Amino acid sequence: MIATICRKAHFNAAHRLHNPNWSDEKNIEVFGKCNSPSYHGHNFDLEVRIKGEVDPDTGFVMDLAELGTLIKEEVEERFDHKNLNEDCPEFANLLPTTEYFVKVIYDILKPKLKEGQLLHITLHETSKNSAEYGDWD
Repeated sequence: MIATICRKAHFNAAHRLHNPNWSDEKNIEVFGKCNSPSYHGHNFDLEVRIKGEVDPDTGFVMDLAELGTLIKEEVEERFDHKNLNEDCPEFANLLPTTEYFVKVIYDILKPKLKEGQLLHITLHETSKNSAEYGDWD
């Protein structure tokens, strides 16, 4: 039997969208208020979905408490109350857009799963804006 589980998490982080290869004028034109030199913050909501075979002995795809610990240790502790541009080496050469951020989280969590388990991440930057990345649509 194949099933999908989901665990949600919440954390806060700041960032600035600024392409160093562009002029200040172009950065402001493209990124608007997200280009503020003072940075700006978001209350991120994260959804981590894992699809896989249900273990006949436990009835689990994965223990949700174990998944919660994994998210806390690998994502929340790494990014919560951080400036993504300044504090997080994952963004040293990468714009901290929601699209890239969701892929960074995927790349952190995917190697921690069992072989054959599929991963899908949804990252909500605001109540209106989100990005998704994963092994299935």
